[in-house]
Amino acid sequence: MQSDPSMRNNPLPRDIGIWEFIGERYSCCTAKFDMIFSKCQGLENVCFLHGVSLQNGRVCIAMKYYEGSIGDKMARQKGGKLSFFDVLRYSVNLAQGVLDLHRRGFLLLNLKPSNFLLDEHDQAIIGDFGIPLLLHGLTLPSSDLVQRLGTPNYMAPEQWEPGINGPISFETDSWGFGCSIVEMLSGVQPWRGKSPDEIYQLVAIKKEKPNIPRGLPPKVVDILYGCFEYDFRDRPLMMDILCAFKSCKGAIFNESDSDYQMAGKRYTNWSFLKDELQIGDTVRSRKPKNSCKPESMEIPEGNVVGKEADGDSNGFILVRIHGFHNPLRVHCSMVERVTYGFAAGDWVRVRNEDKKRSPVGILHSIERDGRVTVGFIGTDTLWHGHYSELQMAESYCVGQFLRLKASVSSPRFEWPYNRGSGWATGRIAEVLPNGCLVVKFPGRFSFGEASRFLADPSEVEVVSFKTCEGVVKKYQHLEDFHWVVRPLAIALGLFTALKLGLFVGKSFGKSTRKKAGKVSISGQAGKQQQDMQNAPNPGWLPHSVSNILFREGAHPAK
Repeated sequence: MQSDPSMRNNPLPRDIGIWEFIGERYSCCTAKFDMIFSKCQGLENVCFLHGVSLQNGRVCIAMKYYEGSIGDKMARQKGGKLSFFDVLRYSVNLAQGVLDLHRRGFLLLNLKPSNFLLDEHDQAIIGDFGIPLLLHGLTLPSSDLVQRLGTPNYMAPEQWEPGINGPISFETDSWGFGCSIVEMLSGVQPWRGKSPDEIYQLVAIKKEKPNIPRGLPPKVVDILYGCFEYDFRDRPLMMDILCAFKSCKGAIFNESDSDYQMAGKRYTNWSFLKDELQIGDTVRSRKPKNSCKPESMEIPEGNVVGKEADGDSNGFILVRIHGFHNPLRVHCSMVERVTYGFAAGDWVRVRNEDKKRSPVGILHSIERDGRVTVGFIGTDTLWHGHYSELQMAESYCVGQFLRLKASVSSPRFEWPYNRGSGWATGRIAEVLPNGCLVVKFPGRFSFGEASRFLADPSEVEVVSFKTCEGVVKKYQHLEDFHWVVRPLAIALGLFTALKLGLFVGKSFGKSTRKKAGKVSISGQAGKQQQDMQNAPNPGWLPHSVSNILFREGAHPAK
């Protein structure tokens, strides 16, 4: 459907609501709207769109008029919160609507109670889902990302600067959905009273998460914990959320006015459930995230020859390995699928490089037909392509030391410089889902300086004692481990020099005293010899005197 020309001059019917925003590229906006409209017809739990029109320099999206929203209903309730029964019912409606949009390739990015509309049957309807998608990629008068990609209180970590912290994906909506559920249950908006800058620091930098009310059914608690995972790959998909809330029908919520639990403890690892293995798949032992080597290679490579009878994607499978007579029974979480030599989580390099994005990224998924999605620095969303466009790249993991390559003169991100010795060497503290490396410099005293830096994996090289040639280079690398190494080395050197000086001084003093002693003894011996030569012959002295002086020929007195 194209935009309706009649809407440009005729007044809109009373049953149509208007959402307005300033657009610089009307043709681009209408093209996106036409795409949304064509794919969203006939969806339940999704607001009905009428068209798009240009009114007085404003692009207007027309949709069916609804009497109110869940946010309006909450404002009328005591404490601003809904009953657990209503939250469960609305959650099923909303999760189904979001899932239908995800299946058609749409990201909502702005899930919140005020955008959840209510129809005449008190059923929850997804509204305002097209605004962030329409604005994404357009040049706006304001470059504020908060205005483009959602409402700060409900934004996931990767929505803040998605080209660096991203990419945004379907699991990004899981965070906003979780924030909305928590607000409906507690009546308290996440990060209420905080400015966008403060929320950015809390969510994107400090990795803090919304509080979850206590007393919820275990499955709801499990799903909410998953929604607030910092790495979106560990969050549940909307299908998982829908199944969890459907299974809680009839459950009881023990409400408490101010009893919350922090969203920190992990329950289900949702990343293990996103790829259902099939008979015939090639698998290998799963490589831990952000690790360069697998913990164990019990299954270097094998083929799935059997599955559990119930077909549970989180159950056991039978894997036939070359050299083993009988297939091994292993849990699905212990292995990962390998297709055309690639597996999710591999570091890859795109063959046709683009200056706007990094050529090195992390593979997020590979389908059995060869279609892939990859996260790259510089792209706000996942890159879609074919495995033939990729090749394996060097992998990086937390704890490795690295520095910029000598060939890099102007890096993508700011990087510290050691005076007189080139680029500084840092240690990987975190690996973001798009391959962006968060680097800290323990070898530098960071008083008043940035505590962390970012790095493009295509611009760095690994540094280790093996790659350092010579004793001097190895010592310099030792200083990279902590800034206190150099002061300790200096103090140890001074202490050693002092001890050595004292030892040399004592040794020199002893040798001098020994030499002086020898000279004194030899002088006394010479003097005694001279005295003996000058002394009279004992024979001339009386015997008593001779005996007394020389004890020779003495006899005891009678």
